Amino acid sequence: MLLPFCFFGNYTVGSIFTTIKLTNDMDTIVFGAGCFWCVEAIFQQVEGVVEVGPGYCGGSTLNPTYEEVCAGTTGHVEVARVLFDSSIVSFTHLLEVFWRTHDPTTINRQGNDVGTQYRSSIFCTNKKQFATSLEYKKKLDDADLWIKPIVTEVKMLGEYYPAEDYHYNYYNKNSNQSYCKYIIQPKLEKYNNVFGVKKTIND
Repeated sequence: MLLPFCFFGNYTVGSIFTTIKLTNDMDTIVFGAGCFWCVEAIFQQVEGVVEVGPGYCGGSTLNPTYEEVCAGTTGHVEVARVLFDSSIVSFTHLLEVFWRTHDPTTINRQGNDVGTQYRSSIFCTNKKQFATSLEYKKKLDDADLWIKPIVTEVKMLGEYYPAEDYHYNYYNKNSNQSYCKYIIQPKLEKYNNVFGVKKTIND
């Protein structure tokens, strides 16, 4: 049960994310917290998040497919790569959203989604993110907010593989599908109850 607790330069990227003019305030972080459809849908709600892209990382298989990752043999995690504007939303707020919208104490599992591809993970794109994530994790562990210890792995991002096109914006395109209605929608409702709709929080 979850309890409450209180690099880019100026250029255009168009392969992973929608073509967006990036500024020095833009940054990326990669989160794994179960099925990437859920993680994408949640972080799309956060004010200051510019784009969210589902993908795979953390494993050894080159250019993995969704079917291969789902088989649990690649070592990869289903992740969401979050592009955010740090002048609008702080990295620590993103960490709070991450830890409050999934169970970080279950090893290789989120609800009915079971396997190493669903493990709780943070893949950092710079050393400051890495240090901040470890510090935040320790603070949560010390606070004993969960009965079991946090098992979230914190690593530097290695090779990242974008997911197949049909995974992008999945919830918004398939909101009437049973998985979206019974798994993703309750998580979005929980997010909105805790943080409100499009809430902006800065340090």
